[in-house]
Amino acid sequence: MKKFYNRDLSWLSFNERVLQEAEDKSVPLFERLKFLAIFSSNLEEFFRIRVAFIRRLVNLKSKEKKEFDINPDILLKKIHKKVFLLQERFGLAYGRLILPDLTSNNIYILNENELDESQKKFIKEYFQFNVMPLINPIILVKKKIKTFLKTGSLYLAVQLVPSIKSSDPVKKRYTYAMVEIPSDKLNRFVLLPSVVGSTEVIFLDDIIRYSLKEIFTGFEIVEARSFKLSRDAELYIEDEFSGNIAEKIRKSLGKRSTGVPSRFLYDKHISKRFLKFLIDTFSLQKPDIVPGAKYHNFSDFFSFPFPNNKQLSYPDFKPLQSRDFENTQNYFESISAKDILLYYPFNSYSHLTDFFMMAANDESVREIKITLYRVAKNSVILESLLTALGNGIKVTIFVEIKARFDEALNLEYADKLRKAGANIIYSLPGLKVHAKTALVFREEKGLLKKYCYLSTGNFNEKTSSVYADFGFFTADEIISSEIENLFLYLESNKQKPSFNKLLTAGFNMKETLIEYIKKETDNAKKGKDAYIILKLNSLEDKKMISLLYDASAAGVKVDLVIRGICCLIPGIKGLSDNINVLSIVDRFLEHSRVYIFCNANNPIVYLSSADWMKRNLNRRIEVAFPVEDQNLSGFVKRIIDFQLNDTSKARIIDKQQKNVYRKSASGKGIPSQSKIYNYINNLNSGF
Repeated sequence: MKKFYNRDLSWLSFNERVLQEAEDKSVPLFERLKFLAIFSSNLEEFFRIRVAFIRRLVNLKSKEKKEFDINPDILLKKIHKKVFLLQERFGLAYGRLILPDLTSNNIYILNENELDESQKKFIKEYFQFNVMPLINPIILVKKKIKTFLKTGSLYLAVQLVPSIKSSDPVKKRYTYAMVEIPSDKLNRFVLLPSVVGSTEVIFLDDIIRYSLKEIFTGFEIVEARSFKLSRDAELYIEDEFSGNIAEKIRKSLGKRSTGVPSRFLYDKHISKRFLKFLIDTFSLQKPDIVPGAKYHNFSDFFSFPFPNNKQLSYPDFKPLQSRDFENTQNYFESISAKDILLYYPFNSYSHLTDFFMMAANDESVREIKITLYRVAKNSVILESLLTALGNGIKVTIFVEIKARFDEALNLEYADKLRKAGANIIYSLPGLKVHAKTALVFREEKGLLKKYCYLSTGNFNEKTSSVYADFGFFTADEIISSEIENLFLYLESNKQKPSFNKLLTAGFNMKETLIEYIKKETDNAKKGKDAYIILKLNSLEDKKMISLLYDASAAGVKVDLVIRGICCLIPGIKGLSDNINVLSIVDRFLEHSRVYIFCNANNPIVYLSSADWMKRNLNRRIEVAFPVEDQNLSGFVKRIIDFQLNDTSKARIIDKQQKNVYRKSASGKGIPSQSKIYNYINNLNSGF
């Protein structure tokens, strides 16, 4: 009996839920186009990370392959089959749903064959002055000249014949070339001259197609097809245990752009002869080859020149102020009086940036400590830390420079803060620090008082507007002291701290969670009330899943809200009958992690940075913190109740992960995110 769903196939099921949002007519048109961009971006990363990893497994010996739950050769075939089906749906969503809706709103994406005379004149001039200086055509010669393809870049492959016809009409001597589309330097979409009330746009790709004769003078264009290559993005330093980690990452970043191919995506309408030439020329292998549509890199639709039409976007969203902070000039007094819990983006993230700015300019603050995993460009929080340093406040920053795709930015910020006088601690060898913590030491009445901030999400002002996360402010002496001990461990990497209130991966998190699950299982066997509610991004750890199966078999009611990967299989008779799994994809990314245990009707509630994946529970520093105040824990449970009862954006995760929407009896439902906003608003943004 199959007990675990494959994590990579489950991830593709998650990305299908993203695609469903693009297909959903109830979602505003511009937002549907953005969901296509998210789907495309997700898939690109999937091929660069997971598919590249599986490709490496294929080369293992048969005995080594047995360690995995599925033969990597078979898995790779299943992935390509699923991706092909999703890409077919993607093409239909774009071509048959979104493009007609754009047209009905007088927004037209034209190709090079649909232009009027004024538009042809415009793109000729645009190409001459803006594009041509960036074009560097390359003649391709099979197996003679090694041509390097940049990862993620867009190219046009061009098949040419001389303008002067051969005396032998039977033999056509083709010339092959490629042109990189400079979408890294120019907007992928160019506004065309159009009549008032109409928006007409053309892909940069098609401007180049139209102008190929100017690039390849003396040739006729036989065929021009787009393609792109994705490369393995791993840096292979996860398990390094010695040496200068920061320096190793700096050196490794360059390798990411030259990694082995993981996907060659091409226009499926290309001729067989032309495709074979490209495969031979670039020395590609069969698993690399993935057919696609005319256009690639749909993630560029984030920069589409959307006209000003509010009806085609989500309604304006105004984050709510917390009354605990709204009417005070001193956040420290408010936090000292009681714990404060915010839920972003429903509550304003400005409260957190204000907290750091207040700390940076407070004459009584002596030190600030913080862990940084992913930060925004032009971060207000980091500017506050620079201000604090300028005001003579000691600043200690743990910088996780193994945060994938943010390594370079994290190194840049770390160097800037180090030069300003901050004590910078880099990644621990063999571990990622994923905990989201900050600690402020403030002198009050001759003593140092500690103020702590803990979160389920990153210190990132940009993502905070679209990621749903909890942020927790407390002056609790035990929690603050335990966070201080964690920082001391990160600074010295010697004496391991002990934890009482906090659950910390690498120390006591997994063991304590196991105890909680077993306690619910025992209570169910004794006929007592027993339930477990989990909200996670991903559930993959087989040990934890097996314990949830045991709990279900004993009669524990298990409710799961899993946004992404779910390797647990619900509905297996005698094993997971009592487990229900939902997944919510909506306007805001569900990012918070919540653990709730019945505990004989004395509920235990934790908020956490940790998903239940093997890596998070075993090879990372993660923190889960208790919500002990009854008002705050009640607030968390109310939020989860809205999600468990969502009949609009919730999908049922079943044995096959078919992503069927859960509907109310009336067929009408209000998304849980809308209910949550109204609920917090009705609470007057506080407690």
